[in-house]
Amino acid sequence: MPTAASRAELERLLEDDVPYGDLTTEALGIGARPGVMRFTARDPMVLALVEDAAAIIELAGCRVELFAASGTTLAKGAPILSAYGSASGLLRAWKVAQTLIEVWSGVATEARAIVDAARAVSPDIAVACTRKNIPGTKRFAVAAIKAGGAVMHRLGLSETVLVFPEHRALLDKVPLTEMVNSLRRAAPEKRLVAEVTSFDAAVEMVVAGFDVIQAEKFSPAEMVSLVAGVKAISPVWNRPMVAAAGGINAGNVAAYVQAGAHIVVTSSPYLARPRDVQVEIRSAAAEEFITEAA
Repeated sequence: MPTAASRAELERLLEDDVPYGDLTTEALGIGARPGVMRFTARDPMVLALVEDAAAIIELAGCRVELFAASGTTLAKGAPILSAYGSASGLLRAWKVAQTLIEVWSGVATEARAIVDAARAVSPDIAVACTRKNIPGTKRFAVAAIKAGGAVMHRLGLSETVLVFPEHRALLDKVPLTEMVNSLRRAAPEKRLVAEVTSFDAAVEMVVAGFDVIQAEKFSPAEMVSLVAGVKAISPVWNRPMVAAAGGINAGNVAAYVQAGAHIVVTSSPYLARPRDVQVEIRSAAAEEFITEAA
C-alpha cells in the first residue's frame, strides 16, 4: 500500500523530533554500530499507517521488512516490521514510527469496531467518519479510517454541500425551496445534505427537496419516528436518505441501524486510545534484545 503522507511530510516529522541530531547516541559514540529493530503488537489492533512508519525508518537510512499491511487485524504478539541499519538511523526513527502506528491504529481499531457492530445488523450500511480530526493530521486520519473499513463523511468544506442550522440562522429566513434551488444551481452534481435537530425541522427539509437528512443527536426511538415520517411524506423515487449523527459509537450504533438509519456518521474513532506497539532493539552482533520498558 502507498503511504498516506508525502516524502516531504514524513521528512518534516523526523526533523521535528531530531532537529539537530541525537545527542544521547552521539555522546555514547554508538551511532555507526549495526542494529536490528522489531515492532510487534502488544495489543490486539487493526493496523494503520505502517507503510508511513516504514517509510520514515527508510528515510533514516535503514532497511525495513514489513509483515502486515494497514487494515490487517493483528493479535497480541503479532509481528509488524523489522528494520536493519545503523544505531543512529534506528534510534532516530524509532519513536516517530512507533507513535504513528500506535495513535492511528487506535483510530482504525475503533472504526472497525463500529463498522462490525453496524454491519452485524445491516451488512451494506456505510459508517462515515467526520472531518473532526486534529487539524493538520487529515492525511493520517483518512488513511486510518479507511484501514478500519469506514468511509469519510466529508474531507472538508470544498467538496460537499451540508446545510447546518447555523447557515439558516444567517440567511434571514430565506424560504427553504429558494435555498434548495440556489444550491442546485451552484452545485448541480452534488447531493444536498441538511442537518436537523428536531422532527419538525426534518419534515421541512424533506418537503423542500434535500437529498439527505442528517439527524443530529436523535435517540434511536426518535430515529424510528423520523424514518417512518420521511417514508410517509416522500415518494420512493425521490425519498431522501436519513443519516444518524452525534454520539454514535460501537456501543450504540446497532440501535441506530435497527432504527432504520441509512448511514451512520461518527467522530468517535478520533477519540480512541492508541494501541500499544512493543519495540525491541539489539546490536546486530549480539543475541540479547534491549527491550523497551512496558
